[in-house]
Amino acid sequence: MLILKRKLDERITIDTSDGQITIQVTQILAAEEGVHRSVKLGIEAPRHCRILREEVTPIAGDRP
Repeated sequence: MLILKRKLDERITIDTSDGQITIQVTQILAAEEGVHRSVKLGIEAPRHCRILREEVTPIAGDRP
């Protein structure tokens, strides 16, 4: 796993054989009581790429 730090509006670009995927930090949310800080991400990808949130849609092979 590659771990990177990004500031507001900074981007990460991933080149794939099907095109580029760009991830941008669009907002940094302040911590609330008992809740850690979080970020909002913008993702640009080729239309045929599926973008899944793991906590909502389990990835195949992750089910018991």
